[in-house]
Amino acid sequence: MPEIHLWSGLRHLAGGEEIVAVEGNTIGQMLDALVAKHPRLEPAIKAGVSVAVDGQIKPNNRASKVSEESEIFLLQKLRGG
Repeated sequence: MPEIHLWSGLRHLAGGEEIVAVEGNTIGQMLDALVAKHPRLEPAIKAGVSVAVDGQIKPNNRASKVSEESEIFLLQKLRGG
């Protein structure tokens, strides 16, 4: 089961968890499972997050594959200009 590392601002929405294990073979499945497990995360996920898989940021790529061995981090999407 892939493990997702949450940034500190999301942890209170996930019951204080820093790392959450969820089912999923793609980023999209993993994010959907994360929201199903911790519904309070849904607004933040829908607002947009960046996902880093094995050190590479995968912007807007819900179809990107993940595995149990993948190192996965949710990151705040940077805004500005």
